[in-house]
Amino acid sequence: MSEVQPETDARGIAEEARARVRFEEEVLELSDQVYRVARRLVSTREEAEDLVQETYARAFRSWRSYTPGTNLRAWLFRILTNLNIDRGRREQRSPATQPLEEGDYFLYNRLEADGGSEDEARVVERLSQDEIVQALAEVPHDFRDVIVLVDIGDFTYQDAAQILDIPIGTVMSRLHRGRRILKKELAEATVGDSG
Repeated sequence: MSEVQPETDARGIAEEARARVRFEEEVLELSDQVYRVARRLVSTREEAEDLVQETYARAFRSWRSYTPGTNLRAWLFRILTNLNIDRGRREQRSPATQPLEEGDYFLYNRLEADGGSEDEARVVERLSQDEIVQALAEVPHDFRDVIVLVDIGDFTYQDAAQILDIPIGTVMSRLHRGRRILKKELAEATVGDSG
C-alpha cells in the first residue's frame, strides 16, 4: 500500500502541472485584449502596462481560484477592474458625479445642430488617439469602467455587471450617463481645436 501512495502523489502533481500550463496559455492568449482595456482605463501607456502586469501577477498567483469551463475572460477582467478600482482609491481621486444639465451639452448640441452625421464623421477624423484617451480619462471612474467593458471590451451588460459586481440596471445607467459625459468631452476637444 505504501508503494501506491507515491505513484498517486506523482500523478496528482503532474495533473496539476498540466492544468497550470493550460491555464497560463489560455490567460496569455487574452493579453492583447487585457492591454486594450487597461489602456482605456488609465491615462498613460506606462500605467496600462503596470496594470496589466499586476493583473497577470494576481491571476497567476490565484490560478487555483479559477473554475475551468467558466468565462476566463470575465474572470481576468474582474481582476483588472478590481486592481484599477484599488489604484483609484489609493490615488484618492473622487470625481464629481453630479447630474448633468442640458447646458452641459452646449458644445455637443452645437456640433449636432451644425452638421449632423457628416459633422460627426469629421469630428472623429480630427480627434487624435491621445485626445480620445484624454476625453475618456475625464469620465468619472465608475462610468468609465462600464464604457470600457461594454463599448470597448464588447462585454454584455450581464458580464459587465458580474465583473464590476453591480446590478445590470446600474451598468445600463452608468453606461448611459458615461456616454453622455464622453460625448461632451469629445465635443469640447473638437470645438476647442477649431476655435
